[in-house]
Amino acid sequence: MSEKSLIPPSKEYKLYVTGTDKFMSRWGPARNKINKLVFCCNSWEQAEIVEDNLKARSEMKHVNICLNKPSYDARRYYVQWFTPGGEYKNHYKKGYFRKMR
Repeated sequence: MSEKSLIPPSKEYKLYVTGTDKFMSRWGPARNKINKLVFCCNSWEQAEIVEDNLKARSEMKHVNICLNKPSYDARRYYVQWFTPGGEYKNHYKKGYFRKMR
C-alpha cells in the first residue's frame, strides 16, 4: 500500500465497491480507526468481480456496491482507494481469490 492509495481519485467512476478490512482495522496506519477499502469500477460487471473477490476473503466484511462515490469521516475511518490497473490489480481479476483456496 502506498500513500497514493489514501487520496481519492479525481476521476469519477460509474461504481464503487466498499469493504471493511477487519484484520487491518484499529492498528498500524489505521490505529483507532476502521480500515475501509474502496475499489473504483468502470462497469457493473467489474464491480461484481471485485465484490466477489472481496467476499472470498475472510478478513473482509460489509462489502457493498455503491452507485455514488462514498465519503467517510476521517476521524473514524482510514480509507484506501484503488483503481483498475493500479495497486491491488488482482481484486479486478474474476475469481482470483477463490482460486487461492
